[in-house]
Amino acid sequence: MEVLPEDCIAHILSRVTPQDVCRFTMVASAIRDAAKSQVLWDKFLPPDYHQIISRSVCPLTFESKKELFFKLSAPILIDGGLKTFSIEKATGKKCYTLSARDLYIAWSSNSLFWCWKPCTKSRFSEVVELRMTSWLEIEGKINTRNLSPDTHYRAYLITEVAHYRAFGLDVLPCEVSVEVGESHSQGKINFSHNKCIKPCFERTCRPNEVKEGLRSNFGEYISRFCLERKDGWLEIELGEFYNDGNYEKEVKMNLREVNGVHLKGGLIVEGIEIRPI
Repeated sequence: MEVLPEDCIAHILSRVTPQDVCRFTMVASAIRDAAKSQVLWDKFLPPDYHQIISRSVCPLTFESKKELFFKLSAPILIDGGLKTFSIEKATGKKCYTLSARDLYIAWSSNSLFWCWKPCTKSRFSEVVELRMTSWLEIEGKINTRNLSPDTHYRAYLITEVAHYRAFGLDVLPCEVSVEVGESHSQGKINFSHNKCIKPCFERTCRPNEVKEGLRSNFGEYISRFCLERKDGWLEIELGEFYNDGNYEKEVKMNLREVNGVHLKGGLIVEGIEIRPI
């Protein structure tokens, strides 16, 4: 390894993940030197990173592509603060979070039903709290061209239950889904006014799906949970999808409870996060 030219070592390192590069730097000094290569870290950055950082709310300053990579591994606000963008440190894959303001939320412009307010633990300037409604519908959209190709993604609703103000959320389960072209996944989540940790089941449907030698038109059911995050929010898995990168498609991510006629309230929404699996 020591006799190889530095650019050759950098080319070899570009074939592995950023996480592997950081591990290999502990092996030999030649690898440590090659791991500083601008060309190497440029390959780990998204091809459209110039366009992405131009949308940043706060200007990004960096002296090397490696420094930029690690700055982007923490979420940055883009598009006037409506979204965050980051790259997964282990793989360099793109991650997005759509703020509540960037979602379609039925009746959210009516202060009788929803209340917009700042929240100190949110990365966005405001979140929205459900005051009262019988029709709960939340939808986010993103185009696959904005995501990393050849990547499996999962979408999560980032939320919180205002325990002392919550009512009606646990009467009926909410339907969750992710739809991309002809592929879609569906499931249900059961809220609790104390902790939202009840399991739900996902139904994944794909055209001509084959599993274990059997052709299925109905998909498979997978147990999953709504989990508490380290930042204090809850994340509800809406579903998953695969971005092949060949065609531009719209990803639709939903949470709905529109079957009951009862009133419900006390749900706080920060946004929808899309990240690689």
